[in-house]
Amino acid sequence: MTTFILSNMQWFKAFHVIFMVAWFAGIFYLPRLFVNHAETNSSDISQQLKGMEKRLLYFVTPFAIFTLILGLLMIYAYGYAWFANATWLHIKITLVIILFAYHGYCFKLVKIFAEDKNTRTGRFYRIFNEVPVLILFAVIILAYVKPM
Repeated sequence: MTTFILSNMQWFKAFHVIFMVAWFAGIFYLPRLFVNHAETNSSDISQQLKGMEKRLLYFVTPFAIFTLILGLLMIYAYGYAWFANATWLHIKITLVIILFAYHGYCFKLVKIFAEDKNTRTGRFYRIFNEVPVLILFAVIILAYVKPM
């Protein structure tokens, strides 16, 4: 299996990035829906946003999973010695773990909105929306520049 992955590494990298971009598109948009939901006084709009939030989160979750699987396959193919010496990758993995926790928290937020129990303001969700942006900048720099 390792030989197969190594001989097709460019394809694995390409699909890893494709799935990551699709995942981030959803993770960027979902908190914007939360902002609108937190700021609306209309029950019709609230109902529509509930459906949009749930569908979007369930739509992007497979992209997150495929991103993770391909990343782990590439780490496996490169081997332990490479992994042990790739300090940049250890930082990237830590950020990805934080991003998965963020993603998981979005499930909780979708449920809170679905039950009409949100107590946070649109401002909170605007700030919340910046977390994946900052992680994306760091992950891209780590993955492509490999400063460590």
